[in-house]
Amino acid sequence: MKNVVYIATSLDGYIATKDGGIDWLHDVPNPDQSDFGFAAFIEGIDALVMGRNTYEKVLSFGEWPYEKRVFVLSRSLTEVPEHLVGKVEFLEGQPHEIVEGLHQRGFQNLYIDGGKVVQVFLEASLIDEIILTTLPIVLGDGIPLFGKMELSTKLQHLQTEVLNNALVKSHYRVERQG
Repeated sequence: MKNVVYIATSLDGYIATKDGGIDWLHDVPNPDQSDFGFAAFIEGIDALVMGRNTYEKVLSFGEWPYEKRVFVLSRSLTEVPEHLVGKVEFLEGQPHEIVEGLHQRGFQNLYIDGGKVVQVFLEASLIDEIILTTLPIVLGDGIPLFGKMELSTKLQHLQTEVLNNALVKSHYRVERQG
């Protein structure tokens, strides 16, 4: 069982512009149309857990990109769009309760996505690995991946690779405290 973050940031640590824009993610040339290992990563997970803002951003893409079950953490959303029934479910509760409930339902390996969700799960010691791809852009401002957190978290570096001579993808294991 593991909970993994797989996310991209700007060089200065932002996952989106102030208004939630992510167009800058497509500014790096990708002549081979590589997914940079994302499909292989998705093969190893059972479900995605994301926040409402991330869910709404994904909805704006038009076509739903996930075949795996998606659990959206939200106190305000209650009705799943008809085309996503059976693919998306809304949950609320404390991070430990959510993870335990999903594990009991057979979802063992979870992809944790979205800035606020990543922060809350990291502070609750519920993140096991972080796969972080850094793009060669400084946004200067925006939505930070980590933001201000109460606790520091130590990571063990597992691997780094340079993709397309532009992206730096690093894989870390979260070290448990205590």
